[in-house]
Amino acid sequence: MKITHVVENLNRGGLERMVIDLVTLQQRQGHQCQVLCVFEAGSLAPELATAGVAVHACGKRRGLDLRALARLRQRLRGHATEVLHTHNAVAHYQSLLASAGLGIARVVNTRHGMGANRRSARREWLYRRALAGTDVVATVCEAARLDAVRRGIVPAAQAMVVPNGIRVQAFQPASQESRARLRLALGLSAQACVIGSVGRLNWAKDQAGLIRAFAIVRRRWPAAVLVLVGDGPLRSELQQCAQAEALGEHVRFLGDRGDVHELLRGFDLFALSSLSEGYSMALLEACATALPIVATAVGGNGEIVRDGINGRLVPAGDPPALAAALDELLREPVRAAALGEAARAWVVAEGSLEAMAARYARLYRPAAGATGP
Repeated sequence: MKITHVVENLNRGGLERMVIDLVTLQQRQGHQCQVLCVFEAGSLAPELATAGVAVHACGKRRGLDLRALARLRQRLRGHATEVLHTHNAVAHYQSLLASAGLGIARVVNTRHGMGANRRSARREWLYRRALAGTDVVATVCEAARLDAVRRGIVPAAQAMVVPNGIRVQAFQPASQESRARLRLALGLSAQACVIGSVGRLNWAKDQAGLIRAFAIVRRRWPAAVLVLVGDGPLRSELQQCAQAEALGEHVRFLGDRGDVHELLRGFDLFALSSLSEGYSMALLEACATALPIVATAVGGNGEIVRDGINGRLVPAGDPPALAAALDELLREPVRAAALGEAARAWVVAEGSLEAMAARYARLYRPAAGATGP
């Protein structure tokens, strides 16, 4: 099968990681794949080159860019694309414009989040217009499907759920040795307790709320350290927030990293403070590392973390509640470890890359006419 995936770019992020892993697996399964980037190729593009997958950047500029559309169309035609799989709104409506009249057999779009962009009205209008030429819209969790249908963005008859999956085998449970390595690398004492979070530094992830929660935690646990992995537009603002809370070196900003799987193994707890979330790859990776998790009850988080079973869920935008849950797990290490083990067992059974790829393979077939979750 000749499959073309279209993304905005392949810079580091959960969507991009999912696409790279899915395309790499599809290529190994014998499909002929290519990835088209509407804008730049992005920092992760070389990974696909290593796997023998062609990546092409269309270099779109602001507004209607006919040259970029022509590049996109040329690549679709040259590949003799049978399945067009687009990711999120911009890549989708750009692809539908570029592919008009090419006779592509199957068009699938994945919405990777909850669509909670603060300036999304025009984008969603263009996206809805493009759905007339779309066979299936896959949302990454049931919460996102219900939300998209309720808001009139996706017709119920087109909406399906395909949860994200990860390469579970690439993640190993945290250990005393891995925790010691991280403390040594960060210049921390052996007694330091590390609360970690992974995600882009933007408004949706609400790391400011996590920093304020951590300030409360430190009153009881003075050896605690908060490690934030990821980069983004709010880095300077968040550093100022940490200073305002008098946390100083107790909050570490590690930036964009390529060794997240190893960093996770050095954490004691994992926290996700999002105000809006689809189906978090970071949460899946924390599960695979058998970490005790505290996450906010937004989007698909509750479809990954079952409160009191394989982690803790707290209200979004409530630093005291987040702090209380973190404190609870620090006070009860045996229970925390049991939650982490349950999280690992769940992701092995439900959150693998292979399971996700099999679900998409069914959507790629024209006979996949069943609708609903």
